[in-house]
Amino acid sequence: MNNITHKSPSYRMAVAQAIVSASREDTIAAIREGKVPKGNVFEMAKAAGLLAIKNTSNVIPDCHPLPVEGATVTYTIQGLELHIQVMVETVYKTGVEVEAMHGAAIVALTIYDMLKPIDKQVSISNIRLLEKKGGKSDYKDQLSRNIRAAVIVCSDTIAAGKKEDKAGKAIIEKLEGLPVEIAHYTIIPDEKDSIQAQINSLISGGTELLLICGGTGLSKRDITPEAVMPLLEREIPGMMEAARAYGQQRMPYAMFSRGVAGMIGDSVVITLPGSTRGAEETMDALFPYVLHLFKVNAGMRHNG
Repeated sequence: MNNITHKSPSYRMAVAQAIVSASREDTIAAIREGKVPKGNVFEMAKAAGLLAIKNTSNVIPDCHPLPVEGATVTYTIQGLELHIQVMVETVYKTGVEVEAMHGAAIVALTIYDMLKPIDKQVSISNIRLLEKKGGKSDYKDQLSRNIRAAVIVCSDTIAAGKKEDKAGKAIIEKLEGLPVEIAHYTIIPDEKDSIQAQINSLISGGTELLLICGGTGLSKRDITPEAVMPLLEREIPGMMEAARAYGQQRMPYAMFSRGVAGMIGDSVVITLPGSTRGAEETMDALFPYVLHLFKVNAGMRHNG
């Protein structure tokens, strides 16, 4: 089973279809008139479909158990075909496509079972996904170009060569596959003047996304927030609220992170924890959503 612990809950929706085809018009008439010997086809099949949706993880090995927070089964009759649509909704870490398709399949199979005594040529076809929403794929903004980014690692021990940088490299790895170009990567000591000088130099040199790793904790040498805050023109507190909330679900010490984020001109500055795990979790919490800011800014410049 795939590990989804790194994902964040979000609204998920899927619509699936199945088609049951009868061979005679009197079969459809029996459905419409409620004269099928085994009972009300629509209600019986709907009940079976709802049970199937909620029990998908029990029969499909790689499906995760999830809270089904909404499910509907609808029917339309087109000639000799009974078209089934199943919609499933949840707020969770993974999608509900298989749940919707499983529901549609069981609705169709239940109808088949109820109709076979009166029509030996009933068939099932076109079980497929019609629509899905939710997850990070819905928030990958299409940008016209790559965003110019830089990663600064603030660490006395790494700068002195006493320790290997893993967190900064993890940040860079997390950016792979996104429309981002890493134009600069450097390691500096935890010194306020050095941090501010690097920020000013990179911003003036055209860096649009600046990720600063380390120095967000509570030791006496953790001064990254104090170095960054005076330079920010607009703070974006929601970013760090989201990152800390995400981290707190996975590590109780996330509440000690003092990371800040904001904008200098049109450039976005984000501070991240110095631990590899903390940096990775912050990246998972914030990306690709952060890139929406650049789409908004591009639109504002265009409209201006």
